[in-house]
Amino acid sequence: MAIPFDFDTLTALYRTMARIRAFEDAAERASQGGVTAFGQNASGGASVRGPLHLSTGQEAVAAGVCAHLQREDLLTSTHRGHGHTLAKGADLARTMAELFGRATGFNGGRGGSMHIADFSVGMLGANGVVAAGLPIAVGAAHALKLRGVPHVVTCFFGDGAINRGPFLEALNWAQVFALPVLFVCEDNRWSAMTPSTPLIAGDGAAERARSLGIAATTVDGNDVLAVHAASGDLLRQVRGGEGPRLLHALTYRLKGHVSVDPARYREPAELEAALRDDPIERARNVWREAGGAATELDSLDRAAHAEVAQAVAAAATAPWPAATAAYDHVQNTGAGVWR
Repeated sequence: MAIPFDFDTLTALYRTMARIRAFEDAAERASQGGVTAFGQNASGGASVRGPLHLSTGQEAVAAGVCAHLQREDLLTSTHRGHGHTLAKGADLARTMAELFGRATGFNGGRGGSMHIADFSVGMLGANGVVAAGLPIAVGAAHALKLRGVPHVVTCFFGDGAINRGPFLEALNWAQVFALPVLFVCEDNRWSAMTPSTPLIAGDGAAERARSLGIAATTVDGNDVLAVHAASGDLLRQVRGGEGPRLLHALTYRLKGHVSVDPARYREPAELEAALRDDPIERARNVWREAGGAATELDSLDRAAHAEVAQAVAAAATAPWPAATAAYDHVQNTGAGVWR
């Protein structure tokens, strides 16, 4: 069944998805040392060093959920968190600079791809440990409740996280104390390089949440309007003091586990089917079928690519962190003296 929408809403959702896709594509090229829109990286090697986990193909989940979040609301993410960071309102150029390890990044180049955080927009951090964002989100939600402030926490995690202990611990604590948190399972069908389904007993994230008394909704995670509608309903319940909720969004990871992983372990037919179900193309189809001009979306795509190109150019020329800052934010270093 088609979900009613207005063009302003779909425009905003599409803009977010287009920015995330353009960002991920540029970051992927930079991590592989390839040619970008503004030429080869000066060293001839990769500008983004270390593991880079892309959310290409999962843009509708980040866009649909975060469209309902206020600046004061909090968010925790995963090692695949660039899209969540951007959708929550973090500055795109500073996000790219963080991936490049530059001093102008949110965390001065220390966090890199897997540990981006921007407290100014409530983004408490991506996390390189699977399921580690769940208890952090619950702790933040408990703090909000104790302080009596009218904000919520959204916690993104993947299907691979639901087999780890923190998933059960976090959901149990949130339910016992009726905390204001929305759990969002981005079920992209893969746990690193292993298909998730054979490893998950029972009916998955939503049913496990219901076993604890947490209301859960399963949604087509590649339909941005469906995600937007379902997450909006759940967040209204959370804001209304009804306790935690869970959204199980079925999507697909179009890229390998990391940016240099060709993912040849996947069946070609599976990937081909997923590419036909691209959430951005689906949004374009809805737009056209409703009478919208494709040129308007093309303009959003061009704007996203131009913004990302400027961000990469700025990151590539930004200063490296100063060597004298190596001990900043590190505990027990003897006032910067190596021991």
